[in-house]
Amino acid sequence: MAKKKAAKKEKSMEETLWDSANKLRGTVESSEYKHVVLSLIFLKFASDKFEKRRKELINEGKEKYLEMKEFYNMKNVFFLPEKARWSFIKQNAKQDDIAIKIDTALHTVEKNNPALKGALPDNYFSRLNMDVSKLAALLDTINNIDTLKDKEQDIVGRVYEYFLSKFALAEGKGKGEFYTPKSIVNLIAELIEPYKGKIYDPCCGSGGMFVQSMKFIESHHGDKKDVSIYGQEYTATTYKLAKMNLAIRGISANLGDVPADTFGKDQHKDLKADFIMANPPFNQKDWRADNELTDDPRWEGYVVPPTSNANYAWILNMVSKLSQDGVAGFILANGALSGSGDEYEIRKKLIVNHIVEAIVVLPQNMFYTTNISVTLWILNKNKKARTVSRNDEQVNYRNREEEILFLDLREMGSPFEKKYIQFLQKDIDKVSSTYHNWQAQDGEYEDEPEFSYSASAEEVKAKDYSLVPSKYIEFVNRDENIDYDEKMQSLQAEFQELLAEEDTSRKKLLNIFNELGYEIKL
Repeated sequence: MAKKKAAKKEKSMEETLWDSANKLRGTVESSEYKHVVLSLIFLKFASDKFEKRRKELINEGKEKYLEMKEFYNMKNVFFLPEKARWSFIKQNAKQDDIAIKIDTALHTVEKNNPALKGALPDNYFSRLNMDVSKLAALLDTINNIDTLKDKEQDIVGRVYEYFLSKFALAEGKGKGEFYTPKSIVNLIAELIEPYKGKIYDPCCGSGGMFVQSMKFIESHHGDKKDVSIYGQEYTATTYKLAKMNLAIRGISANLGDVPADTFGKDQHKDLKADFIMANPPFNQKDWRADNELTDDPRWEGYVVPPTSNANYAWILNMVSKLSQDGVAGFILANGALSGSGDEYEIRKKLIVNHIVEAIVVLPQNMFYTTNISVTLWILNKNKKARTVSRNDEQVNYRNREEEILFLDLREMGSPFEKKYIQFLQKDIDKVSSTYHNWQAQDGEYEDEPEFSYSASAEEVKAKDYSLVPSKYIEFVNRDENIDYDEKMQSLQAEFQELLAEEDTSRKKLLNIFNELGYEIKL
């Protein structure tokens, strides 16, 4: 009897759009192309919202107000002059000057809406010199997105987020820093619970921490009006991505007046945040000159962070920004757990000052930019016994001032895109429930071998203030549980992929020499 063919999995709308748009990329690099696609998605969304509001005004008999921006802004809708509307762009899609028309439209939208200052690409389309037919085809693809189809499902937000993640995957090592994998951001949000107050990200990338914070509030039936958002981003193009990403979702944020280095030009000097979520650049070198920022108030009470690595500069920047009861969750390379010299002195003081609350080691291959294992730090300015509000519920915290919770998640997660790992919701639920049970006065927490351990201040001191989880968590022989056949098959697949990439690169190089008239024989 013939075997039944497995039903072909139907592609999601996001996947279909990505496949369609990506075929048109041609010679434009992913790092450039993402700004083309994402700005067009934004323009389509803004135009759809504008046209909907325009129809409302007509239906209300207010035709004389159709060109008055105030009647759009009052409903949180961006005002678009005629030549900035999607309908105008579509009508001219096959014209030779369509790139100039798109650049003009984006400039006009930004000029007419102060909230978008510095958000949209400037003369990007003209500069890239894209093929007119390919650009027209891309416009057709994006035209298929019904941005207003289902408000609750956040169609355009889903598409934007999906494209950000795919571009980060495509750019890979060294270029995808604008995006933090969503499952990691979800984990941070579930741990620090940013319900009410000020949220800050000193290196906000494309704004993913803020987006997931708002989704966390929605999923727990909180009120988004109870939070205010502050951030900063150094790279100009990424700064624009963040502003567009937030504008699409109607999230108001203060990202500083300009893109700028958080250390050299702190645009939130007086901020005291209730929640900090961040994914700083790993092991950033030469972040300041030897004679710069030596008396910066952010290091007050600590030694000056070394110039060779910015990890502890990021930590102290965040500590200085925390409110009296503030909590921070951020990612750092594992080296920060046990560094020597000035890093040791800062780490020791953070521990002695009872600011370090939890250290969570993550699996390898979670990030698109590096395959190293990294750590999630939770800092808490107030670990004492107290009552806190959690989604309008009062929760009593036990006094954990003298303890640090260590968690090892290296055996968690599920593979995706062949070589990456992401957390499933069940993983996030287990980690967050463990952490919150450890915090709560009536929580049922017990140390679990290979997963968690609550270390006393004396134990940490005895380990010379190391924060490496494996020094505290009990481990058994994991080798017994390893499926070697599965591991070898995985390595075989990775090796085949590397060989294929090497062969492709070799052929491209040979073609270049042949085109230049220099034949290479192998």
